[in-house]
Amino acid sequence: MAAVSLRLGDLVWGKLGRYPPWPGKIVNPPKDLKKPRGKKCFFVKFFGTEDQYLCIQNVLERGVDCAWIKVEQLKPYHLHKEEMIKINKGKRFQQAVDAVEEFLRKTKGKDQASSHNSNEEKNRRNSSEERGKQTAGEEKRKASLSEGKLKKGTGEGKKRVSSVSSERGSKSPLKRAQDQSPRKRGRPPKDEKDLTIPESSTVKRVMTGTVAGFKWPPSVSEPVKDNDPHFHHFLLSQTEKPAVCYQAITKKLKVCEEETGSTSIQAADSTAVNGSITPTDKKIGFLGLGLMGSGIVSNLLKMGHTVTVWNRTAEKEGARLGRTPAEVVSTCDITFACVSDPKAAKDVLGPSGVLQGIRPGKCYVDMSTVDADTVTELAQVIVSRGGRFLEAPVSGNQQLSNDGMLVILAAGDRGLYEDCSSCFQAMGKTSFFLGEVGNAAKMMLIVNMVQGSFMATIAEGLTLAQVTGQSQQTLLDILNQGQLASIFLDQKCQNILQGNFKPDFYLKYIQKDLRLAIALGDSVNHPTPMAAAANEVYKRAKALDQSDNDMSAVYRAYIH
Repeated sequence: MAAVSLRLGDLVWGKLGRYPPWPGKIVNPPKDLKKPRGKKCFFVKFFGTEDQYLCIQNVLERGVDCAWIKVEQLKPYHLHKEEMIKINKGKRFQQAVDAVEEFLRKTKGKDQASSHNSNEEKNRRNSSEERGKQTAGEEKRKASLSEGKLKKGTGEGKKRVSSVSSERGSKSPLKRAQDQSPRKRGRPPKDEKDLTIPESSTVKRVMTGTVAGFKWPPSVSEPVKDNDPHFHHFLLSQTEKPAVCYQAITKKLKVCEEETGSTSIQAADSTAVNGSITPTDKKIGFLGLGLMGSGIVSNLLKMGHTVTVWNRTAEKEGARLGRTPAEVVSTCDITFACVSDPKAAKDVLGPSGVLQGIRPGKCYVDMSTVDADTVTELAQVIVSRGGRFLEAPVSGNQQLSNDGMLVILAAGDRGLYEDCSSCFQAMGKTSFFLGEVGNAAKMMLIVNMVQGSFMATIAEGLTLAQVTGQSQQTLLDILNQGQLASIFLDQKCQNILQGNFKPDFYLKYIQKDLRLAIALGDSVNHPTPMAAAANEVYKRAKALDQSDNDMSAVYRAYIH
């Protein structure tokens, strides 16, 4: 964003990282908060974030609703309002805009009341002065008449006395009129405490890193609610770190050894209630701490759930906590699994696996993106042993997983879906129940087919712009102002322009999903030529050793 002339009290749009701008107000920072070194910046209080805890460094830490923002990342609110509203449609965003408009209405009301009071006082003063002048004139006239009579009756000596008395008489009424007029009342009443944009000087916590900020203490009349995972989303997520890793999880949480030997992890405050989210009292198990699993587990813990974890790859981020999947399943009421592909989903059932721990009443929820045949097979073996089964693949990426903003697609046991309500609220912004087992798998593959094809098209467009002498950045700017504008488009294009392909969604997994989607089309004799073409591009990218990079690395298939 271009630099602009701003000052204290201005309403602005503040942009953090690769996320959309958010409405805020430039306020005074707490006295003991030092301004970051380097470029000029302002301390911004964001709207729509009251009663929220925002994630900034880590999904396990409570964050803030204020931050230092560089001046080039700020735009005037009114000048860019229509532009921002067009490109941002989220519910939380709209709530923030509504909060700004409410603030403006209150401010306008105060200004009008102040102006009205000032005008009234001015009129009263003018009226009082006019009456005073009239009274003085009347007194002067009477004094003159009196003086004339005295002159006729007593001569010059008495005239002098009368003259002095007349002068005193003319001043006295005027002075009385002035004394009786109201004192200066034109000054507007002292502003009431601004509840919309609280500006406390008390520092709750200083955050380090690219963004420094605070969580303001709650007012007496408006207690702050606990963390809401649905908004936080992105607002103050400025960190360049990957997902919450295994080490970060163990560092922030209380680890308790169970008698069984597997490790049960609890949030330090397991009694937390997040707004309307009350954590289930059922014991939760989780298998798989990959890009998605780590963020999901962190949000479950943050919302107060008790979680026992196991990871398929022993050397991943240190060591696994649970000894075996069987141990996790046997000690938990509901066990979730989020693994990479159909083979891994089946392998986790095997020796010392899920099936060994399943018994009547145990619940198993598979969140992996697999084909309908695989998930149907999983359901059959779980149910045959008296267990309950739900498929619940998730749409999103690492960042959305960390922010608790996934979209959950569920199918299977409806009762189990209801039992997972608090878990789904903790890990995602919404969930869909799609009926019988297999439906969620099909829908998930279709969603990822569209996403993967779109990503390939983005890469194709950027390379075509380059070879025809057009600016890739200008192409992105144009797309961001049009109907295709989205966080996904902006993030992936930024990855390509910066040459940063750090995985947010592995390229090898989107290619797997395209392959499975094509097979789904073949199974019902439905052509999928666009997906097939995109799949070939991803296969070429894999051949160029891009499998473990982000899906945006498909760009490299076009330039080699």
